[in-house]
Amino acid sequence: MTSESGPGPSKIPTLTPLEIPNHTDVVSRPRANSKPKSKSAVDPVLRNALRYTISAREYETLHKYVLSRSRLLRKRVPSVNAVEKYMDGGRRGSTSDRDAGRDKGKEKATNGGGDTYNTRTIRDALRVFIATGLGMRTYETILARIKAQKQAPVSKKQPFYKSSGLRLSLSLSTILLLYRLLFRFLSRLRAHLLDASAAPFRNRNPKTYQTLTSPYAPAVGASLAGLALGIYPSQQLRVTVAIAAIFRALEFGWNLCEDQGMIWGWKTRAGGKGVVKRERPWWWGSWMLQPFAFGQLLHAVVFDRESSPIGFLDFIWKNTTTYLHKAPENLPVGIKWPSVWEVTDNLAQMAKLNWPPFISPMLFPDQPTLPPSLAAVAPLTSQAHPLITSLSCATLHPSDPSCLRTYIAFWVRSFPRMGRFFLLFYSVLMLPRYKLLYNSPLYLLNRLLSRVLRVSTFATGAISTAWASICFFQTWFPRTFLPTQRFFLGGFLAGLWAWVERKEGRSVFLYSARTSVDSLWKVGVKRRWWRAMKGGDVWVFVLALAITGVVYERDARAIRESRVRKGLSWVRGTEFRDWGLEDEDEVGEDVDKEE
Repeated sequence: MTSESGPGPSKIPTLTPLEIPNHTDVVSRPRANSKPKSKSAVDPVLRNALRYTISAREYETLHKYVLSRSRLLRKRVPSVNAVEKYMDGGRRGSTSDRDAGRDKGKEKATNGGGDTYNTRTIRDALRVFIATGLGMRTYETILARIKAQKQAPVSKKQPFYKSSGLRLSLSLSTILLLYRLLFRFLSRLRAHLLDASAAPFRNRNPKTYQTLTSPYAPAVGASLAGLALGIYPSQQLRVTVAIAAIFRALEFGWNLCEDQGMIWGWKTRAGGKGVVKRERPWWWGSWMLQPFAFGQLLHAVVFDRESSPIGFLDFIWKNTTTYLHKAPENLPVGIKWPSVWEVTDNLAQMAKLNWPPFISPMLFPDQPTLPPSLAAVAPLTSQAHPLITSLSCATLHPSDPSCLRTYIAFWVRSFPRMGRFFLLFYSVLMLPRYKLLYNSPLYLLNRLLSRVLRVSTFATGAISTAWASICFFQTWFPRTFLPTQRFFLGGFLAGLWAWVERKEGRSVFLYSARTSVDSLWKVGVKRRWWRAMKGGDVWVFVLALAITGVVYERDARAIRESRVRKGLSWVRGTEFRDWGLEDEDEVGEDVDKEE
């Protein structure tokens, strides 16, 4: 008998170990709730190629209206559900996921698991690259054929990687790609810094925190993507793009300041109850840019030919036959008739000589009647009327001593020609509105004719006043009074004709203002009024992007055009939609429901 405290055999029965079968042909039964892991039906390379080429929603639209109409294509192309599976990697998004996240400034929900923000960004950048490249290629081909017809010398062909078309496509696509990535990164960073967990960083860096959490920080930071404009070579196109962008940005900023009462101020309501914003004066508008723009352009044409817009001037030269005369058919051999630019250069020389008086060679054939520096216009002045007393009149209208009669003759000859040109031009622009022509033909015809008459009056009056002012000032001003500045004053008077087209000529006014700014900058660099900064046009473009982004973030309604607001929304990666207008519609619907 053993003791209770002593060791002894255990009373718990010993169980034999469980024998686990080790045969490879034995397969365990899957769980009741488990499902086999789905695999993608296509190769990952093909799936990524589809993602960066077309979205599931776009393929659905393409399949609905194009692919499904053909029996042969319908059998060969994959279905919409199959493409969604390809792009999602086997994970299909629900309809509610697709419609979520529509607020402006927030990351939009994807069209399924595969169509992410980065995927859409790369896809849109590739489309911009391809579309711009094809457009530039077509333009260069057409331009080469036109030059070949004119028998121009063939320029040396550049390598493909140095072509301006490729660099323009790469520049625009890179701007879009960097803008979206920077905007999304800075928006996420701002959201993280506004979180309570960022309190330590806020306490250590208060100024940096205030800068990064500003509502305008993403827009300003993303504008640095505009530096990619430097990929395109420094040519006139790059300068034109920068000037056009800064003009639009300043216009948006002006609208914002005007809407918030920063310019015209506020006034007290009738009865003293509250204040209201003052309305813009009825006479204020973009037409006021024309006197300054035309004055600068006329002065630059006369004294700084290389800084003046050649294409803009060709239109004026062709419609100034009353003051710029062609060579007569019976011109003797050996006499060189002055060209348009030679006449312009001699007018500049007359101004530098303080407008010398005209001495008729018919009355004094044995005396020198022209200074040696003005010998180029001798074929014109030699046949001038003896009653003419000013040298500019003898150059511009030698056969008629009356400046007023010449001015009226210009109107009689040029106004019908201008009317025909603008009638054809605006008729082509109204072709997309053919439905209005069918429904209201008299209204459209009346609007077309009134627009043509106003534009023709503006163009004819401006050109005629610019030329007639030269003779007018020499007749009524002393010779030494503003001898060279008269051209700016004459252009200023010519720009006042913009009053006729002040209601619908905004696009023309802004175009001439941009042209004048470009010319003024080149004149200032030439005369060393300021120094040209390398890549300055690129930084101007960056500034324009920053101003536009801030205005859009502050109040999108300051950007008047709906298509521009949609374009800015697309650049930010939030679809081609007018979010501000949709928000107003939603607020209006909510108010109606409450009522």
